[in-house]
Amino acid sequence: IESNEEPRQGLASAFFWGRCLVSLAILGFCFAVTFQALFNEQTTLWSGVPPAVAVIVWVLLMCVVGMLEGMQIAFFAMAKLPESERGDSYWAKKTCGLLFKGEGVNLPGFMIGRQLCVVSCMFFVARVTSVSLGENDDGTTKDNIFGVSNGLQELFNFGFLGALIVTIVASISWQLVASAFPMLFLNSPFTYFLLSFCLLLESTGICNAAWVLAAIHKKIAGFQRDEVYIGTAEERAAKNKGDDTSHLRSGAGHIYKLPGFAEHLVMPSAMQDLMNNDPNVKKFVDDLMDSVHSTGPKVEVSADVP
Repeated sequence: IESNEEPRQGLASAFFWGRCLVSLAILGFCFAVTFQALFNEQTTLWSGVPPAVAVIVWVLLMCVVGMLEGMQIAFFAMAKLPESERGDSYWAKKTCGLLFKGEGVNLPGFMIGRQLCVVSCMFFVARVTSVSLGENDDGTTKDNIFGVSNGLQELFNFGFLGALIVTIVASISWQLVASAFPMLFLNSPFTYFLLSFCLLLESTGICNAAWVLAAIHKKIAGFQRDEVYIGTAEERAAKNKGDDTSHLRSGAGHIYKLPGFAEHLVMPSAMQDLMNNDPNVKKFVDDLMDSVHSTGPKVEVSADVP
């Protein structure tokens, strides 16, 4: 994901990467405690389930949860784009055709079914990651994991470590990828099948009360769809009122640098020095990028660069 902020330097860079290293260390410790507890039968996993099988199912379910998290981000990114920009691949067309079918109720329907699917996956994930020391054959309590103090063991027993694993590995990381590469999710057959499954769950009606509460909220707050105020993407394009790319540095499905990108783009130092020192070169590149990404009439780019 590209950033418009100045590159971190000195203490700011050290502080950022230091936090990243600390977070990775904590995540690694969470995995170590969870695997230690799992293979020593010190979790709330049902008796009779082999630890190896539990690990495989756990990883698969976390991938499913991650896909659902990423799909949520990708679908909302695609919702504001014209149909012509939603991808040309077979699976992208099938997914968008199902998602935006008819009056567009399948998108909120997916949100309901997605939540049901995520909650269902969490039942098993919680069983695997929740620590419970249990008792030995003689009735005594098993030793603390890694021989830690009783206070730290109580922290393990709260399930905080498992929650941290799921938050980082099965949620946030997938959302970050989807925000930068939404088309990557649309082009996957797994996305289409998970979308169909979530819509099937929603069709059971078990959570239809959410529609009623949402309608009440809409009525009280007087909400209107965005299209009422700004029109659809196709209507804005027809009126030549697309997004102003001179102010929009990045957008859904378009995580790239627009005019003025030279300040932050990672490029050979010689090229960067040339653009910074020669206004003509910088203007040429900026005009070229503007003509490529502009939603209005194309800008004639002059090649008269010394």
